[in-house]
This record gives sequence, structure tokens and C-alpha cells, in this order.
Amino acid sequence: MQIKIIITMILMTAACSVGHAAVDLTDKETGEPTGWLTLTQAVSLALSNNPELAAFSLEKRAAEARLIQSRLIPNPEMSAVVENIGGAKEVTGGVQTTVQLSQLIELGGKRSARTHLANLSQEVAEKDYERKRIEVLSEVSRAFIRTLSAQRHLALAEEMTGLAGQFVKTVSERVMAGKVSPVEETKAKVALSSIMVEQERSRLELASARKNLSSKWGSVSPRFERAVGDMEDQISPVPPFEQLTARLTNNPEVILRSAEISQQKAVIDLERSKSVQDISVNAGYRRFTDYDENSIVLGVTIPLPIFNRNQGGVLESRLLLSKAEEERRGAEVKAAILLAEAFKSFSAAYVEVKTFKDVALPGAQSAYDATMEGYRMGKFGYLDVLDAQRTLFDGRLRYIRALTDYHQAVADVEQLTGEPVAEKGK
Repeated sequence: MQIKIIITMILMTAACSVGHAAVDLTDKETGEPTGWLTLTQAVSLALSNNPELAAFSLEKRAAEARLIQSRLIPNPEMSAVVENIGGAKEVTGGVQTTVQLSQLIELGGKRSARTHLANLSQEVAEKDYERKRIEVLSEVSRAFIRTLSAQRHLALAEEMTGLAGQFVKTVSERVMAGKVSPVEETKAKVALSSIMVEQERSRLELASARKNLSSKWGSVSPRFERAVGDMEDQISPVPPFEQLTARLTNNPEVILRSAEISQQKAVIDLERSKSVQDISVNAGYRRFTDYDENSIVLGVTIPLPIFNRNQGGVLESRLLLSKAEEERRGAEVKAAILLAEAFKSFSAAYVEVKTFKDVALPGAQSAYDATMEGYRMGKFGYLDVLDAQRTLFDGRLRYIRALTDYHQAVADVEQLTGEPVAEKGK
């Protein structure tokens, strides 16, 4: 299967060229960016250095080696026998030395069946590698999204800390002017402290997200300065569920299970070929030392298939084929269930993002600005300002979480369907 999945978040890096001048710095020893990190760079690092993916790559190469081995024919055997040493020549016929070569001849199509099985085993290894590759791409996308989200969360907390600090200053001025009670100043400082705690929590969450992202390419500590991407640039309407369901034929797990079924059918063919007995032919030279004579020795060995016709091996392979078919059916059911869950999250997150962007946030910002202006003019009290401030902060925080949920759901759907679902600019 050609990997059609293109993590939609990769396109987010294009939006960063507007209004930003990314600093492209790279550590010469590790190859990791030390300036700004794009998703394209993160994906490239993960595909090159992810330890789990490297292990699957080695398994793929091992399958190629098994294919080479399956094409080889059995080696001939050489034997040498000296007979009648020390015996009476009149009785034993004298000393005889025999040197012969023996060659096993495989019958029943064993070699072709073995090679066919090795080919399909190599294909299974390739499908498994591609499945893991898509999984790593999705993990990198999710980790990158979490990092972007944590950066925005921290930036929001810092902005709200600044707004709360300005409000404390405004309240202090009104207290000094005797317009409000000093209690309001105390309350404003308490609110500022709460926001500062949230800011520190955001800082710790960002540190954790950065480490999680760098671990995708085997780094224990992140070297990049900042992840670069626009989470709002890739918001697309949700495709119909039936359309996404039809794409489950490209599910990497289902494709892998289908390849394993073909592999198991080849195992059955190989086990059946073993019921045909192989023969050995030999030819050699015999020397009669005491009589100074030579002769040619020819022979053939034919096993008699009386007891062992590989009945158990054939039965086992058939049972394993049934097992592989059930595993594919289970993979199809699991993929359908996961897609339904991802679709629900996808749809809900899209509605939430659009609602906050178009309605909730503009309203909250307008209400906050009006309340602050009214407070300075003495039209509103402290509680009105605090309520407007909390509404704005919570709204913007929930918007970030909705964006995160949206892109996480996109990554989940893409991993399940093996295809991109979001289109740029929608």
C-alpha cells in the first residue's frame, strides 16, 4: 500500500512565513534544530531516528535476507568409506575405498512454495513497517499539536497576567483616589496570583510537551527553541461519515491482516508440498586396493510415506489461516469503532471551534473591553470586571483546547483511513 496519509498539520508551517522570520539553526552533532521547529522537520527527524521505527526497518531487512535464503537449493554431501581393513582378502574381498556425492532433490514444488512464502513474508514485513510509519507520523503530529497548544496556553496565561496586572494598577489608582474600597485592591491581587499560578502550570505543561515531542526522534531533551505552526489555518468542514467509512479499506492494520492471510495461505501450500517425499541420488567411485580395480557406484534413496505425510503440519496451517481471517475481521470491526469515536470528536471539535471563533470570543472580548472602560468611569464594580475577565480567559482557553481536539481528531481519522481528511484554507 502506498502511504497516502499526509498529516494535515504539515501545511501549518506554510502559514508561518507570514509575519515571522523563522530562525533555521541546526545542531551539527545531532542534526536537531536549535531555533524554530516546523512539523516537516519534526517528521523528518522522527522517520530518521525513531527507535521503534528503526527496529521495524531491521525486521524488513531480515525478511529480505530470508527471501534470499529460500531460493537456495540444498547443498550436496560428500562421503568417504574405507571397508574391510585387516580382514582376510579371500573372505572380505580386500580393502575397498568408496568416495561418493549425494544430492537431495526436492519434489512437490517445495522450493517454489518456500520462495513464494518468503516473498509474502517480505510483503508482510513491508506492510508492518508502513503501519508503524503511519503510527509514528500520527504520534509526531499529535505531539506537535500538543506543543503548539501548550505554547498558546502559556502565551494566553502571560497575556492575562499582564491584563490582570494592569487591572491591579487601575484599582490601586482608584483606591488612592478614594473611589473604591481597599478590599477591591486585595481581591484584584488575589485574582492576579491565581492567574500567575495558571501561568506557571502552563510553563510546566509546555516543558512536558516539548520533551514528549523530542522523544519521537529519540532525544531525551529538546533542543529546539519553539515549535512553529498555525492551528487556525487548517480548519476544514467534517466530511460525511459514509465517505470516511469507505476509506477504511486503506486502514493500515486491516491491510496488514490481509497480507498475513495471503502469507498463511502460502504456508498451507508449503506444508502440502512437504507431504511429497524428497529423494536423494548419489554417485561415486570405489577402489579395490588389493586387486587394483576401480568401479562406479550409483544409488538412490526414496522415503516411503507410510506414517508421516505431514498431516499435522497441514492441519495446523489451516487452523492458523482461520485465525488470521478472524484477526482481520476483528481489525475491521475495531477500525470501524475507532473511526466512529474519532468522527464524533472531529465533529464536536469543529462545531466548538467555529462557535468560539465566530461568536463566543468576539462577544467575550467586546464585553471585557466595555466593562473595563465602564469600571474606569465608575459605571461597573469590581465583580463585573472580574466576571468579564474570567469569561474572556475561559473562552480563549476553551478555544485553544477545541483547536487541539480538532487537530488531534484529524490525526486520528487520518491514521485510521490512511488518507488526509482536511483541506487547506477551509
